[in-house]
Amino acid sequence: MNGDERSVAVKDLVKRFGAFTAVDRLNLEIRKGEVFGFLGPNGAGKSTTIRMLCGLLKPTSGQATVAGYDVARPEAVRQNIGYMSQKFSLYNDLKAIENLRLFAGLYNVPQAVLGERIAWALSMAGLKGHETRITAELPGGWKQRLALGCAVLHRPPILFLDEPTSGVDPMSRRKFWDLIHEMAGGGVTVFVSTHYMEEAEYCNRLALIFRGQIVALGTPSELKARSLRGELVRVECEPLGRAMELLPSIAEVRDVAMFGSALHLVVADAALAIPAVRARLEQAGIAVRTIERIRPTLEDVFVSLTTGQGADSRGETA
Repeated sequence: MNGDERSVAVKDLVKRFGAFTAVDRLNLEIRKGEVFGFLGPNGAGKSTTIRMLCGLLKPTSGQATVAGYDVARPEAVRQNIGYMSQKFSLYNDLKAIENLRLFAGLYNVPQAVLGERIAWALSMAGLKGHETRITAELPGGWKQRLALGCAVLHRPPILFLDEPTSGVDPMSRRKFWDLIHEMAGGGVTVFVSTHYMEEAEYCNRLALIFRGQIVALGTPSELKARSLRGELVRVECEPLGRAMELLPSIAEVRDVAMFGSALHLVVADAALAIPAVRARLEQAGIAVRTIERIRPTLEDVFVSLTTGQGADSRGETA
């Protein structure tokens, strides 16, 4: 990828808080017009990375450029990005229209296009006819889209969204993603962090981050195809806890993880493993209801990549 194709370029990026390393030697490149997902659990380093890329937090070491500007020059970076944080940056005691006017002023939106931009944001947020409502009184989905409208009033080429759909209902979340793809279709680069595995499927490419490090990078399909160390088998049985204890001792089973009321097993060859697993469970007096090969999800990939690395007990929120 040459420099003209890159919206974001990161090399060996590190952020430490005292002895604690929140982001550990990150390397990635993001193309123009790409919807790039940053997927990981709370405390993985997502928010810290985004804050560095937005010029809000100084890196400990490493390099990063955003829209061609070094993050060491935060003023230049901020003029070329839109940023929507986890906690909505809207002023709840203002009317929706007042928030839009305020952010338009902060972003130096030209007066000649101000009316057009605000009308677009109201339409996009579904707030036409409700622009005088106090922001605190808006439903979560409306408030979310209003925050997005405020973040892009100045038409930035790059948009950073930090867990933008946290706490929003599934229908509003889907509508929000439709807006993200509409913007990307217009050439905007979107860098979005999430801990919702199903949301990650909407991204063009993904980085899976765990304990401050990228553990996998690629399209959702690539990650599911190459990251598991074998094939995936779903087992529904009773009692589940006893099966969870027994299965790792079976030679054909490489990994075991609990998914709701079932177990997901990583095996070398499902055709060989399924009869062996069934026989061993039934021999132990465990009733097997269903055992079948399934396609892996991103959650399966993430569990497989992070198993054995220990629980993330760090204090960072994302």
